[in-house]
Amino acid sequence: MKLILTAPVDNLGVAGDIVEVKNGYGRNYLVPRGFAITWTKGGEKQIEGIKRARDAREIRGVEHAQEVRQQLEGVDVQVPVRASQDGKLFGSVTPSLIVGAIKKAGGPAVDKRAIQIGKPIRALGEHTVGVRLHDAVSAHIGITVVADA
Repeated sequence: MKLILTAPVDNLGVAGDIVEVKNGYGRNYLVPRGFAITWTKGGEKQIEGIKRARDAREIRGVEHAQEVRQQLEGVDVQVPVRASQDGKLFGSVTPSLIVGAIKKAGGPAVDKRAIQIGKPIRALGEHTVGVRLHDAVSAHIGITVVADA
């Protein structure tokens, strides 16, 4: 089965790649989860758009990753979440909430898959999360989880 990847898949490729996989893997896993679309001549035209979007989000090299790390470490990130009066959260802090808070604080655009949370964050206060920017560069940023008003 010939597919066009729309998201990076471990041991297979990155967004915009055309891959050949077994029918069951493509039909039961990749396509339903949105990781790939079936290859067609019309879909071939979508590859350019996928690659342009990937290039806009992608960290270009170690030097660029270090610049982004410096920008991230200089940003004061506050994540507003719903919480009870005794400080327990209704749920936990997700990577997409952190990415939104970074963008709102004026930081650089970061992919939510790059956020690494050790233990689930389920309490108000100061926490540290990792951001994997490149294979050789990662950043640790402090976030403040505050109650949403």
